[in-house]
Amino acid sequence: MPKGLAVRPTPDLVKQAVFNSLGERVVGARVLELFAGTGALSLECLSRGAVWAVCVEKSARHAEVLRQNLETAGFGPDAIQVRTQEAFSAVAQLSASGSKFDLILADPPYGEKNVGRRSESDAQRLLDDQRLPELLSEPGLLILGHATRDTLSVPDWWRDAKTLRHGDNTMRFLKPVPKQPEAEGISASE
Repeated sequence: MPKGLAVRPTPDLVKQAVFNSLGERVVGARVLELFAGTGALSLECLSRGAVWAVCVEKSARHAEVLRQNLETAGFGPDAIQVRTQEAFSAVAQLSASGSKFDLILADPPYGEKNVGRRSESDAQRLLDDQRLPELLSEPGLLILGHATRDTLSVPDWWRDAKTLRHGDNTMRFLKPVPKQPEAEGISASE
């Protein structure tokens, strides 16, 4: 990562713990990385056997560094798609197109400490977006990074599977709660 870019990379120890926890789950996976920065998490997935990755990064400058990192790592253009756009817009577009991923990785900019109030961080906004679980294939996982001091509220459509903490870094592994089929002939007003 070149100097002067305002990127907070996922610390190496945290990244190592995440990938040790994922193990063989990465092999053959289709990956979506939101708030990709330099694409380090996607590159790690590809180097461990993922078949394809979509990296979403809103900064054109960061996205260019990401593309250079891909070239340096020797991954061809078929292995990864770089989308230079805001993460929430990408989630809406990918959901509308019916895209599916095995892993969604997101380590957005950290929010502030939120004692006595609900978090307003990008991590909380991701959890609150009901389109995000629709992007996961069965049995997909969301790996969400956030500051330990940022207390998140997990909506009913997510289930915590695992939490890793290192200093002020927390990585949560979340699974979508399967939607319950509506009973035939019964409407919501009954």
